[in-house]
Amino acid sequence: MVSYGIYYALGFGAAGALITWLLSWPFAIPFYLLAAFCLNFFRDPERVIPAGPYAVSPADGKVVAIKPDDAGGLRISIFLNVFDVHVNRSPVAGVIRGVHYQKGKFLNAMNPASAESNEQNTVSVDAAGHGIIFKQIAGLLARRIVFIKKIGDTVQRGERVGLIKFGSRTDVLLEPSARIEVKVGDRVKGGSSILAFLTAKPEELAGTAAGRAREERADGQ
Repeated sequence: MVSYGIYYALGFGAAGALITWLLSWPFAIPFYLLAAFCLNFFRDPERVIPAGPYAVSPADGKVVAIKPDDAGGLRISIFLNVFDVHVNRSPVAGVIRGVHYQKGKFLNAMNPASAESNEQNTVSVDAAGHGIIFKQIAGLLARRIVFIKKIGDTVQRGERVGLIKFGSRTDVLLEPSARIEVKVGDRVKGGSSILAFLTAKPEELAGTAAGRAREERADGQ
């Protein structure tokens, strides 16, 4: 449970108790329902993080778009409704190289224009030579984006990095060589659902081959 949920639930619960005392319990039902909603919304379940050269989903939700990005890569867009877990996780292990917060509009997160026009936080991660970017994008109801890391921090694949309060969207921008493992319409879970396989670059393959050759020579001596 994220602490925000406890604070909001206590506030609505206290308001409900006050209404019950001043009037009667039926009048307090909306406040008790809001308290329960907050406890559910800010839940933070543990996840099993897959091992391997993968990019995992940064959030729970539904894949609503997979399309080429302006930079020549691939963009995977995930829509979070108010009933999804809104804790965000790093899609890859690596070092955070950039964090840019942009103020903007609050269009419906299902609207493709929200990817560029809405208030958002863009994070760049150097994942062993793979440049991965993911965005936390505010939606129609979301009014605050939380990001708890800073430039230079090392993150692990699936590690918690923040959250978006209420309905929102996350985008993951991958290199052209990435092999996509999901399709539009899939439901994904933050930290545990694999979005893409990160194909090794030629220089990485060359380095691996050279290392194996050195090992073979050493074994032969």
